[in-house]
Amino acid sequence: MAKLRSIGVFCGSAAGAKPDYVDGAKAAGRAVAQAGARLVYGGGDVGLMGAAAQAALDEDGPVLGIIPEFIIKHEGLLEKAETRIVTTMSTRKNMLINESDAFLILPGGVGTLEEIFDVLSRNRLGLQQKPVAFLNVDGFWDPMFTLLHRTEEEGFTPAGFAGEILIDTDPDDAVAHLMSALEGKE
Repeated sequence: MAKLRSIGVFCGSAAGAKPDYVDGAKAAGRAVAQAGARLVYGGGDVGLMGAAAQAALDEDGPVLGIIPEFIIKHEGLLEKAETRIVTTMSTRKNMLINESDAFLILPGGVGTLEEIFDVLSRNRLGLQQKPVAFLNVDGFWDPMFTLLHRTEEEGFTPAGFAGEILIDTDPDDAVAHLMSALEGKE
């Protein structure tokens, strides 16, 4: 029997300024579930992360939420999702990364940025080789890609590293690319 793949979805606990962000999160959650993968996320029921997780649950997909106890009063919980309650944000992030085979990045704020750079650093250092795809809704991540390429140009990151990151504007394509990358690792 094939291993159930898990896709970590990193995104905002806020909905953001554009309705397209929520639409993208819902479509991403559906795409993960329809691909037969488990969605792993930050555990709340708010913002983009809540929209993505609820959409996966609506498709009868498995969902694992990981949330620090102190933040539940702010972010809530999705009752139908498997939930692990932890004590710290660091524990949450490490568990999210360890429970995921690949990562789908949606728009988000500083917490999302922290998760992104942790995953990219682990890949860069050879601690893991987990595919990363960005859902670049309305060009949200364009400034970050410019910065990553700049770090290569200035000799701080090996040439070609940014080119290993998958960038999609369609959630179904992003998930398909991640699943294909995972199949290539078997």
